[in-house]
Amino acid sequence: MTSPPDADRSAARLDKWLWAMRVFKTRPLATDACRAGSVVINALVAKPAREVHVGEVVTVRLGWFTRTLKVVGVPRSRIGAKLLSEFCVDLTPLEEFEKLRERSAQQMLARGPGSGRPTKRDRREIDGFFG
Repeated sequence: MTSPPDADRSAARLDKWLWAMRVFKTRPLATDACRAGSVVINALVAKPAREVHVGEVVTVRLGWFTRTLKVVGVPRSRIGAKLLSEFCVDLTPLEEFEKLRERSAQQMLARGPGSGRPTKRDRREIDGFFG
């Protein structure tokens, strides 16, 4: 198996790898998640400076959603979304995506007390979401 063109090493900092794999929007967010204990590598809670190696399984808890990724490669820097499959394999179960979809539907349908009936625009958004 040949290494992807952007890969030049076999290990990188965990927070940098999570940012490069587009799990988090910024590197400080990835660092904060690691410090909070939301990132697990091979069933062990990981710190931001821990090195990620090829073959390890990284589990990230993002609120109600838990994402599981297997490290296939380590890029030099942040990569485009189309190249993600060259550096990681998504092992997230389908149940997690369903849970995320249900949660977003609940948030969309939730209305504040006293806000009245849905407007025509709200109704179209609800219909578009379900139909």
